[in-house]
Amino acid sequence: MTTAPLRVLVHGGGIGGLTLATALARRGHHVEVAELRDRLEALGVGIIQPSNALHVMREIGVLDECLAVGFEWEVLTICDPAGTTLAQIPQPRMGDAPSNNGIPRPALARVLAAAATSAGATIRFGASISELTDDGSGVDVTLTDGHRGRYDLVVGFDGIGSPLRRHLYGEKYAPEYTGFANWRVTLPRSPEVKGVVMSAGNLRAKALLTPISEELMYLGSVFAEAEDFRPDPATAHEQLRERLAGFGGPIAEALAQVTDPAAVVYSRISQVTVEEPWHVGRVVLAGDAAHASTPHLAQGAAMAVEDALVLAESLEAASDAPAALAAWEARRRPRAMWVQAMSRAILKQETGSPTTAEEDELLTVGIPGAAHVLVKPY
Repeated sequence: MTTAPLRVLVHGGGIGGLTLATALARRGHHVEVAELRDRLEALGVGIIQPSNALHVMREIGVLDECLAVGFEWEVLTICDPAGTTLAQIPQPRMGDAPSNNGIPRPALARVLAAAATSAGATIRFGASISELTDDGSGVDVTLTDGHRGRYDLVVGFDGIGSPLRRHLYGEKYAPEYTGFANWRVTLPRSPEVKGVVMSAGNLRAKALLTPISEELMYLGSVFAEAEDFRPDPATAHEQLRERLAGFGGPIAEALAQVTDPAAVVYSRISQVTVEEPWHVGRVVLAGDAAHASTPHLAQGAAMAVEDALVLAESLEAASDAPAALAAWEARRRPRAMWVQAMSRAILKQETGSPTTAEEDELLTVGIPGAAHVLVKPY
């Protein structure tokens, strides 16, 4: 294992970056997080923490806090577009971690920031990397706030538009737009929504309701959209209503509550696949910076926190940082690439898009089968 505590700079204070900061600081390393935003409050849309993500939350000591501010659930309900229930599918668990937890992003950000700072990490707000030089034995960094430091390791948890990825590879691995986009809006939780309710069918679209707290849920839907399309700020709620006009039942009931165009969050679904090593010298990419996927397995944040925990474990087990990075990537790449390929195949299947022979083979596993794969040890 490494003989002395490492100095680590985490570029990005999102879910993966704060998880890594906590995991490393708890192991005695000196950790700084450079976060471009002035605060960590994310857009008020929730995410799903599946069992493998919750296992990581347990490992860094924040599982109870996540469950307290979220909504734990165990059964996925599948409906037809009219809202008739077709199936109820129990969700698997990783070890004794819960099956799933819906949670608002702002609440998760607060939990993880508190854990990182309590463990001893420093978060620098309004700062990003302006200069970086890796001389093989360390990395000299200047931040945009004027701070300078020398680090044993720099980790880019800086998202799908990663500046560190551009530093390493230029525009070679720029995000690839899939042709589809996600529409989401947070609403009061309907009492009957006690787990994810997904409506899909011959409309070549799907919509889902996800509980994220006792009080809140979000309505999400995926549609094919032109790359240059953006919702009209004044009528986004009406544009969403037009796209979901064919849905009845709980989706229609939730849609009737959407009256504020400003509440609608629109994001294009893109993918990133860094085919070369995720680390160059002592600079490493992780999470969406290295392997962003479509959201169809609800594994984006889960892959990021797995990356973080495994990196901390690898640094603990290896003789030095370069050896740890090689061991980390050998463990993480196959799993992250499987998630990416499976998620893209499900997107194509659900929207009636042509699939490749390799994707057809993946789809024989099905979503329930994929869920069982993902609660295996990583």
